[in-house]
Amino acid sequence: MRIETLAVHAGHTPDLTTGAVTPAIQLSSTFERDPDGGYRAGHVYTRTSNPNRAAIEQVLAQLEGGSVAVAYASGSAATLAVFQALRPGDHVVAPTDAYFGTLRQLREIFAPWGLEADVVDMTDLESVRRALRPTTKIVWVETPSNPLVRVVDIAQLAELAHSVGARCVVDNTWATPVLQRPLHEGADLVMHSTTKYLGGHSDLLGGALVSRANDDFVERLLLMQKLGGAVPSPFDCWLLLRGIRTLPWRMRAHCDNAARVASFLSTHRGVDAVHYPGLESHPGHAIARRQMSGFGGMLSVQVRGGRDEALALTYRLTLFTRATSLGGTESLIEHRASVEGPVTLAPENLLRISVGLEHPDDLIDDLRAALDT
Repeated sequence: MRIETLAVHAGHTPDLTTGAVTPAIQLSSTFERDPDGGYRAGHVYTRTSNPNRAAIEQVLAQLEGGSVAVAYASGSAATLAVFQALRPGDHVVAPTDAYFGTLRQLREIFAPWGLEADVVDMTDLESVRRALRPTTKIVWVETPSNPLVRVVDIAQLAELAHSVGARCVVDNTWATPVLQRPLHEGADLVMHSTTKYLGGHSDLLGGALVSRANDDFVERLLLMQKLGGAVPSPFDCWLLLRGIRTLPWRMRAHCDNAARVASFLSTHRGVDAVHYPGLESHPGHAIARRQMSGFGGMLSVQVRGGRDEALALTYRLTLFTRATSLGGTESLIEHRASVEGPVTLAPENLLRISVGLEHPDDLIDDLRAALDT
């Protein structure tokens, strides 16, 4: 079944009682026990399971082609669960260019706890190979990456991870399963911040893990989900299920708009560099063409004139909102170094852009006017 059809139909069945086509939001925190001691639909308490969460986990597993999905209250909670499922003395290899919250977790939470980590440039496979140890349990991959939009070869990194018995985990938030299927490339686990493109409307918070196999590691993730309680609310799950129904079509528009914007910026005299895998000049363009069906809606631009000019540009724009996050219908722009603080590796003149669903000519006109001022 094609992904457009899955997005519409997975997890959706008319309500047996009312015939409602749109599923209800099951806000109840607890569920009635039957006289025989069981629970008629298998739900006991919403921390452990809920109909809306069960539906979204079913959908996400099908979209990524996995065996099982585990939903969390945020992408950060999903990431945390992967590292927490390991043990002191285990080792993680992570990319230098990645969502800064992922690297902060490794440095500030798990290093004191005893988890060991090496951060390497994953565009250099030899660097990854040298970082591997017998104790390596996770090779964490992010492609395209945040904020430099680097693209790395999932299949080769999965092969390296498997050579030492480690799992390859891919943050697929920016690409989504519409554009990239990491499990089909050999990855073992996929992470999503469902807050972003999967939700698509900047109105929910959520995260998820999708596993190729329903194995002991997944059982540990499920145990932590239920006992730790970092689960999405029923309403957020309902919003997410609604958002996914239009995901394939939204992603096509995001990709088309981003390609137009990137092409314009790449020729403007006020721009030092544009990071977008759809440009043939991008170092990862060939890999992106091979493992992605589209180049995504995210790009970063380095503005001529340094930090001050980059910040000033954001205030001259009228259609781009200065805000963190990405993947909504509206275009967002932010100065990543300011957001990430003193530990940032983002260039001071870099602006990250989430290209929305406005008409691309309007976005380009807005950028042109701001750059030419």
